[in-house]
Amino acid sequence: MNSILENKAYLFLICLLLGILTSFSLPPYNLVFINFLTLPTLLYILINYADNKIISFFVGWVFGFGYFISNLYWITNSLTFDVNFKFIIPFALLLIPLFLGIFYGLVTFLCNFFNLKNKISSILIFSIFFGGIEFLRSFIFGGFPWNLVVFSLSNNLHSLQILSYIGTYSLNLLSITLFLLPVIFFFKYKSLTKFLIFGLSLILVMINFLYGNLIIKNFEKKKYDYLSSIIRVVSPNVPIERFLSNQDTEKSINELISLSDPQNLKKTIFIYPEGIITGIYLKDLKFFKDIFKDNYNTNHKVILGINSINQNKIYNSLIVLNNESELLYKYNKNKLVPFGEFLPFENFFKRIGLKKITQGYQSFSADDKREILEMNQLKFIPLICYEIIYSGKINPNKNYYDFILNISEDGWFGKTIGPQQHLSHSIFRSIEEGKNVIRSTNNGISAFVNPKGQIIKQITEKGYFDVKKIKRVNKTYFAKYGNKIFFYFVLIYTTFIVILKIRENK
Repeated sequence: MNSILENKAYLFLICLLLGILTSFSLPPYNLVFINFLTLPTLLYILINYADNKIISFFVGWVFGFGYFISNLYWITNSLTFDVNFKFIIPFALLLIPLFLGIFYGLVTFLCNFFNLKNKISSILIFSIFFGGIEFLRSFIFGGFPWNLVVFSLSNNLHSLQILSYIGTYSLNLLSITLFLLPVIFFFKYKSLTKFLIFGLSLILVMINFLYGNLIIKNFEKKKYDYLSSIIRVVSPNVPIERFLSNQDTEKSINELISLSDPQNLKKTIFIYPEGIITGIYLKDLKFFKDIFKDNYNTNHKVILGINSINQNKIYNSLIVLNNESELLYKYNKNKLVPFGEFLPFENFFKRIGLKKITQGYQSFSADDKREILEMNQLKFIPLICYEIIYSGKINPNKNYYDFILNISEDGWFGKTIGPQQHLSHSIFRSIEEGKNVIRSTNNGISAFVNPKGQIIKQITEKGYFDVKKIKRVNKTYFAKYGNKIFFYFVLIYTTFIVILKIRENK
């Protein structure tokens, strides 16, 4: 084994395989046990075989490349709908994981400055850099907090209830530390010391599990609050190719209305996905006023995604309409998808004939406002597409609301693991914020998630489901303080590292 790892080609090949294997701990596979094998092996390699800073960087970079190429391959599916982008597919398949892998290369590179040894301090140092760089990855260059290691716990709701106190990034830090513990078997500690460390860790894990179990059981005893309106979540499953060609807008609107089955006497809010009406802008809906008036009544409200124009800027918008297609509320998307909704370095890319992937040539503009919308005595936070993935960024004003509404177009994922990964973020946001999440997607997973992360209803086929009652919980600790909590954990880890290093030097 030693001779294999001393060969740099074999060393990097093993790191690549470790990254690929680690990705199978994530949704939809959720093979969590893999992390207890791959992450300790990575740290063991870093301690014993990454003999200089350059080698240590490549150890992490190659691991990260393997990790991301196997769980983000679905990105290339979005490039298959336009012939002008097909030549980019092999570049996107390789360059995006290579870029994201740099973050993990920074982890192992920075660890090398701390003279890692077969000691407990090495686990904490590796964890704090890994967790810290993951936090950085979630904000730098617009941020892409997709598939953090902690998402491997998506199916274990009992263990996730602590999110309501500490949030995703803090639990990610703790999870990395837990997954690394088996490396202690390779450390030269007495058997009793190893037993005590594992025993204490197991006790803490069990306490968290039992706490989560108690929280969920108590929540299940709570009474439902019946809503003042039925919320009808519509899943059209319209092929995304249709949106990229000229379509009969009137026909599309009639199909959506027919699918959602409006009923005259029921007070209902109809929720349709992101960008479900293409080829026209918000201002053009007035031409379809009669269709709305003939099919909806004064008890009905309609929420849908459509493009809007304001002062020559194009926005990806969520709008609320009454039965006469009059605009009641509008929210413009804050976080745009690079290349999907806007072109970074647009002037350069336009010269070589590229545009954003979505329909139209002009890039969307990002807004900077997100207000709580209110209708029929219900308050909700509007989020469009992958805005749901940003922990601690949901409710800037910290005011009360009833639920999170997420509309999305998941057709860009195709028949891949992307929709399941996207849904997992709703589970984390619901527990963090202590709020129900209602999401309507086209070609994805439309779902109703309660404040404990339990998926109450979901649909992947064409159709709809109704939400008539919800359970509410008190404002969570995390919703109040947000990601400030993560920095307290960093401080605690740093303190323990300093203490352990002092003891080691003695």
